[in-house]
Amino acid sequence: MLYLYTVQATIYKSTGSWYSVKTDEGAFYQARIKGIFKIDEDITSTNPIAVGDHVEIQLETDGEEGTAIITGIEKRHNYIVRSSPQGKHKKHIVAANLDQAVLVATVREPRTSQGFIDRFLVTAAAYHIPVILVFNKMDVYRDKEMEQFEHWKEVYEQIGYTVLLTGAAKGIGIDELGELLKDKTTLISGHSGVGKSTIINGLMPGLQLKTKQVSGWSGKGLHTTTFAEMFDLPNGGRLIDTPGVREFGIVDIPKAELSHYYLEMQEYIPQCQFNNCLHLDEPGCAVKAAVERGDIDIDRYVSYATVLATINAHEYD
Repeated sequence: MLYLYTVQATIYKSTGSWYSVKTDEGAFYQARIKGIFKIDEDITSTNPIAVGDHVEIQLETDGEEGTAIITGIEKRHNYIVRSSPQGKHKKHIVAANLDQAVLVATVREPRTSQGFIDRFLVTAAAYHIPVILVFNKMDVYRDKEMEQFEHWKEVYEQIGYTVLLTGAAKGIGIDELGELLKDKTTLISGHSGVGKSTIINGLMPGLQLKTKQVSGWSGKGLHTTTFAEMFDLPNGGRLIDTPGVREFGIVDIPKAELSHYYLEMQEYIPQCQFNNCLHLDEPGCAVKAAVERGDIDIDRYVSYATVLATINAHEYD
């Protein structure tokens, strides 16, 4: 006899057509979507369900474990998106229902650009997700790289971000990071080759994710993670590992809103002469005045102007 019953679960891994889900009771199932899946009409993305989503599943069983069918999805508390590999103007939900995110960056082997860091921070701010900045591979930094790290640490800590320095290959800083992840659902992201897998292996010694060396001829990292996947941390909390990304495209942010997600600009925006000030050439701009006084870091302002130039105004008319 076939029995059908419904339980609540969380998406732990998505491979596009099949999903690994964990029920509230702690059992794992391989699940699929049944037929046309209706989702929140306000969310249009290339993936209907993401890691971290809370779903309703229907279990089929005839006395054995059987398979699961996803029949519903709960409203997301938040989610984070990036531009989809399927098209520049489409979006891909990276993960949902996050407490925070960790961005792993490196000053060397490979060097993470400030533009990449700021694009990630803007996207996280737009979805109200706090970010911890982790600069990894400190064991290969020379004096000039340490100077660069100290500069970035000062800039981002003044804005309000938590900044850590780690050498995951030697276990440096891993315990400190682990304390910040305890009892929270955290997304971890970064370029390929920055040491995400090494960091995760340090946090979860039994996991042993595959790691690869940085490509010597290009200086760019090699991909080791194919799909986003969530893991239960041994000391409480969950960690969502994501595929290494080369670029982090901004989506769904109009030009007029961008400055609000450069958090240090927020206090100056109301002081601008014009309500629609883009902080470029407009007279009476309080943001530019703050840059000139040194209250806003010049590199962050240049980063803002660069990102602004990539947003097409007509998309939001």
